[in-house]
Amino acid sequence: MIAVKVDQLSKRFGDFVAVDDISFEVPRGQIFGFLGPNGAGKTTTIRMLLGLLRPSAGSATVLGLDVQRQAETLRQRIGYMSQKFSLYNDLTVDENLNFYAGVYGVRGARLRQRKADILAMAGLVGRQRTLTRHLSGGWKQRLALGAAMLHEPEMLFLDEPTAGVDPLSRRTFWNLLYEQAAAGVTILVTTHYMDEAENCQALAFIQRGRLVASGSPQEIKETQMHSQVLEVTCDQPDAAVVALRKLGIFEEVALYGAQLHVITPDAAARQAVVTQTLTAAGVHVLALAVIPPSLEDVFIASVGGARHV
Repeated sequence: MIAVKVDQLSKRFGDFVAVDDISFEVPRGQIFGFLGPNGAGKTTTIRMLLGLLRPSAGSATVLGLDVQRQAETLRQRIGYMSQKFSLYNDLTVDENLNFYAGVYGVRGARLRQRKADILAMAGLVGRQRTLTRHLSGGWKQRLALGAAMLHEPEMLFLDEPTAGVDPLSRRTFWNLLYEQAAAGVTILVTTHYMDEAENCQALAFIQRGRLVASGSPQEIKETQMHSQVLEVTCDQPDAAVVALRKLGIFEEVALYGAQLHVITPDAAARQAVVTQTLTAAGVHVLALAVIPPSLEDVFIASVGGARHV
């Protein structure tokens, strides 16, 4: 069963092409990750799938409903959590849930049960009378997810839901998503965090409005990364990046934590020139190793390659 089907979808704003002829599918019950740099077209795509923005060309269905002709029906079956915190800081936790319940038409005994479920899920039991502005970023995030789920949607659209949230809160949030996916809820999430992307069952990379890679994390690593990764450990990684990029012979040189990842077709053969170049630049090389590419390596290579198309 397919939850989302996108067929040659495009969106133009005057002469600017925000989304350029993209196609993909999301099976039901799957966590689907949508990755790309700022301005790549992620949010524009989501807004079209929500029926908030009319496509310039192409078509899309969500839960079998046409996003243009059946948008009102669709909104009763999906939940949406935007990039920016969308609840009201001057209302309490309970008042925010009541407001969103009214929007979705959840009332009476069902509302009481749903609020109890949401408060338990989000760990907010006992905080119902707390003003939302007094909640930490992690609590606000879980409250926003709970509000999006009040009406028991079949699908959730989450646009950068963990931006600016500490790692522990991010992990707690993703545990909640896994529980929802296990219960059959389909989730489409945009993220900048590669560790989160690794936890998605399928991914799509978008750059300048175009899809540049798609598949499971493992499939993308195996099919999209034709070069190799040389990991460099040295005492001056910032200076090392500058020195190696000046050579102009590598596909990409990027910092990866305390190490450098050098992407090149033949990593083993390039070890000598890397060592010589860094030594000449006054950088002490501590270790060199050819390693399997990470998802971040593949993402950088895919997006970098798309810039030159």
